[in-house]
Amino acid sequence: MRALWLEGRALRLRGDVPLPIPPAGEALVRVSLAGVCNTDLELVRGYYPYTGVPGHEFVGLVERAAGAPEWVGRRVVGEINAACGACATCLAGRRTHCERRSVLGIVARDGAFATHLILPVGNLHAVPEAVPDEVAVFTEPTAAAFELQEQVRVSPSDRVVVIGAGKLGNLVAQTLAATGCRLLAVGRSERPLALLAARGISTATAEGIEPRRADLAVECTGSPEGLELARHAVRPRGTIVLKSTYHGKAAIDMAPFVVDEITLVGSRCGPFAPALASLASGEVDPRPLVEARYPLAEAVAAFDHAARPGALKILIDC
Repeated sequence: MRALWLEGRALRLRGDVPLPIPPAGEALVRVSLAGVCNTDLELVRGYYPYTGVPGHEFVGLVERAAGAPEWVGRRVVGEINAACGACATCLAGRRTHCERRSVLGIVARDGAFATHLILPVGNLHAVPEAVPDEVAVFTEPTAAAFELQEQVRVSPSDRVVVIGAGKLGNLVAQTLAATGCRLLAVGRSERPLALLAARGISTATAEGIEPRRADLAVECTGSPEGLELARHAVRPRGTIVLKSTYHGKAAIDMAPFVVDEITLVGSRCGPFAPALASLASGEVDPRPLVEARYPLAEAVAAFDHAARPGALKILIDC
């Protein structure tokens, strides 16, 4: 099959990658559309020593499902962590942290920038008929945005600051706006801030942050500067949620975190059901984030585009 291959921090298009054969309990999915995520870019930069097909944001059609023929022909998205179901972590209900998990396009499992992929049937979610592919492909990052509400209670009285108004920050802000909280999205570039302002979300640059006032700050930049800005925004005994993949170490003065008793929460994959529901209802609308679409044959160029400063979502037709 055709696939984008990552090896030694270099990408190339291959036409000789073997078509995956789904084992019992897994499905073969014909990928229709896939999205380039910042984590994909970080893999190319060496964030994790991965060799194989990257990509974990996708929508596609099930062509084969060993032991589950009812899934064949269904349009699906999929959770990216394939758990063993038997380790102590799985048995404790923390399947996304399975000790032996593979992760689509990230750890020990070829991903979505290919004509086909395989995933456990239990990871699949059927896409409502009314949700087009270019919306459904945002299910995984929208689920990641919802994860922070699984971890931290957000109420209408809370003052919340989202640091970073790019692809993930936009989705985080949209999901938080539905809580009725007093929300401010902070960014550097006019274009992504304008997208949020068009949805009635208050926006500002870093200079517009009131220091030490936010109950919750959500860091979506994946940079030490963003983390420092979140610390500047949050009140004593407030909470900072780290929502982006960091590559390398963040050198930051930890004393204020102790003195102000700030809670730090790491946050990554999230629940697909509320993500699909919000996309189907239009409560979250990711379409303005799409900057360009490329065919799989031009996937390397798509990555180059996605790596440009300020680039929004790049999609690949597989």
